[in-house]
Amino acid sequence: MVKVFTPGEVYAPIPYPDRQSLTDAEMISRSAEFYDGIKKRHSTREFSDKPVPRDVIENCLKAAGTAPSGANHQPWHFCVVENPEIKAKIRIAAEEEEEAFYNGRAAEEWLAALAPLGTDTQKPFLETAPYLIVIFAERFGVDEEGETYKNYYVNESTGIATGFLINALHSAGLATLTHTPNPMKFLNEICGRPDNEKAYLILVVGHPAEDAVVPKKSMIKKPLTEMSSFL
Repeated sequence: MVKVFTPGEVYAPIPYPDRQSLTDAEMISRSAEFYDGIKKRHSTREFSDKPVPRDVIENCLKAAGTAPSGANHQPWHFCVVENPEIKAKIRIAAEEEEEAFYNGRAAEEWLAALAPLGTDTQKPFLETAPYLIVIFAERFGVDEEGETYKNYYVNESTGIATGFLINALHSAGLATLTHTPNPMKFLNEICGRPDNEKAYLILVVGHPAEDAVVPKKSMIKKPLTEMSSFL
């Protein structure tokens, strides 16, 4: 359980740990190497059922847990699903929501935006991939005495941790897919998670299938001049 400090409670600061002392040249080199690696990350909907060592998943989850969060409350929970029966239940429930989405719930503009990505109501990857990591955002916390406390910047914090996780899994040689059927309340029941948690997304994890493809549109990224500005 994360230590939650009460208003006015003082904690003892420590000197900045693990300080890195790099030259400008080393920083430029490392940043370029990171970009060269991360630009090779691609989402796919076609996964192999090839097993992945659990140690890999655990290491990547620990990396995700180092993400910054509001008041350091770490308002997230990662539910790792590898049981075939549970994955099948998730697929059935997700496809029911997707059926409603594609056949009436979604606006035509939204469907038109999705069309180049080739998505549809069928989600076989939810059963094929060796792991589904269902990420929950903790709307409020509950301490050891059962008392509730407020969490801060819950969605932002969970999003950052999810980014850390996706990066870690890519660095380990795995492919991922973010899947967000809407609504996702069914995930609380299937995964046995409490009401103070809200399903954030399903992260599909595994090796890409031998014949895996990616949408051509997904390869088009904004250039630096379009996505950033320096003042």
